[in-house]
Amino acid sequence: MPHSPRGRAAGHNPPNRFERLHLEPIEMELAPDDHLPLLRTIFFRDSTRSILARNDSPDLPFTYSLNPYRGCEHGCIYCYARPSHEYLGFSAGLDFESRIMVKLDAPQLLEEALRRERWVPQPVALSGNTDCYQPVERRLRLTRMCLEVFLKYRNPVTIVTKNSLILRDIEILKAMARHALVQVMVSVTSLVPSVIRAMEPRTSSPAQRLETIEALARAGIPVGVNAAPIIPGLTDEEIPAILTAAASRGAQTAGYVLVRLPGPVRPLFLEWLRREFPERSGKILSRIRDTREGGLNDTRFGTRMKGEGSIAAAIRDLFEIHAARCNLRSTPCALSTEHFTRSPQAQMDLFAHDAL
Repeated sequence: MPHSPRGRAAGHNPPNRFERLHLEPIEMELAPDDHLPLLRTIFFRDSTRSILARNDSPDLPFTYSLNPYRGCEHGCIYCYARPSHEYLGFSAGLDFESRIMVKLDAPQLLEEALRRERWVPQPVALSGNTDCYQPVERRLRLTRMCLEVFLKYRNPVTIVTKNSLILRDIEILKAMARHALVQVMVSVTSLVPSVIRAMEPRTSSPAQRLETIEALARAGIPVGVNAAPIIPGLTDEEIPAILTAAASRGAQTAGYVLVRLPGPVRPLFLEWLRREFPERSGKILSRIRDTREGGLNDTRFGTRMKGEGSIAAAIRDLFEIHAARCNLRSTPCALSTEHFTRSPQAQMDLFAHDAL
């Protein structure tokens, strides 16, 4: 069975379904506790000339999203965005975690987009595909600069992240929150550190994520918890504890999504599961199949996020009961486009006058 390089979740690079050639790695004999050597991350400049991606999926709550990075060093093994890396000529496996496309022009392109007359002010989802606060953001600060642009034009944003790095930008978020321009969802998939290290190797620890929720709430920034994805037989039993912990730290809303295993994610997840949880893999796969009509994935709008069947219903009920007990709403806070402007200086002067 493949071993994973240190700090990575995927054990290999599966073939890219769009490429005719594929390099097979040389098999290595390793001791049971050994791992392959550290795999260095390489960053590539993404020269895209548009920054706002349009979504037409009816079961997603946004029309436009912004992703400063393609690929994600967090390396979550279940990530539904992995297949999108194949469109770049990479693999959905280790390449997704270690070959990252960087949109260095993102702040400038965003400003150009918001100034266009055809732009209708509306919430934009940050991290619609990959986490906008993945490790390289600490150095490149692209997400921070994009937030500054959103604040400048008073256009609302929603953010989903599992990295406490978001607290670096808390002053910008506080300024946005004063005008109802931001909603943050912190993903908490498990409260067990060993599960997180195996499943999401380069993300913040569960304790750090709860501290992030607390710090955001204390600063007056609308924040919720995203218990996603739920993996039946592995993390579903933690739903009550996750919701209770998040609510005690100030979370106002909560949501969940059932694990999805599209295309190349499926063999990566299966290999990972048998490597990391061999004694539980059969139970986990059986329960996932119960929620997907005997399969491991469902692409149908309306059912792909929550699943079907008795186990999916039990997960839904468990979530709803404990969300209600914790006073966690299922709907996010309302965001405002009232203050949007294409003339930022005039708007800044107005706010300054109101503050006198």
